[in-house]
Amino acid sequence: MQYELPLIDTERLVVRMCYPDEAIKPARYHLKNRDYLQPFYATFTEESFSEIYWAEELERNIVEYYNDQSIRFFIFEKDNDEVVVGTANFSGIVRRAAYYCVVGYGLDQDFQGRGYMTEALGAAIDFMFTERNIHRVMANYIPVNEKSGKVLRRLGFTVEGYARDYLYLDGQWKDHILTSLTNEDWQEDEDN
Repeated sequence: MQYELPLIDTERLVVRMCYPDEAIKPARYHLKNRDYLQPFYATFTEESFSEIYWAEELERNIVEYYNDQSIRFFIFEKDNDEVVVGTANFSGIVRRAAYYCVVGYGLDQDFQGRGYMTEALGAAIDFMFTERNIHRVMANYIPVNEKSGKVLRRLGFTVEGYARDYLYLDGQWKDHILTSLTNEDWQEDEDN
């Protein structure tokens, strides 16, 4: 059964979830960018790059999407739907009194400096605000990752603090700068 999944068009990009039969696409992206991404990820295992692993992961992504737990987007150039150039993952979705989530993102090392992440993340955040009625998106980055900080500043995120030993990435605890962006047009759900 093929589920209906969100798709966002921007000027140059398509931001969308992937189906399990597309597992080769995120597998190739992560393998190609393994060394580049490793400092910002939990330690990769060899299975992290297999098509079987990604087929299962994409199936989990769909379940989490339909359970309103997360939305895990992949970024493609408009003229090439075969090559993932980045990711934008909204996880830890909380409703009731909070209406927030955390965003994590990454971009292929060969596609840096084109403004792709700002374009894709801006559109994806707009989707979260307008279509998913999120009030607050939080984004946290390692202080030495100034590229990430610049993207967040361009999108209007506000620095809220500094967390020591925040995430265990690449085999060590890493400090993070904590930021957020709030939806000024948020409306209360009738179901709340």
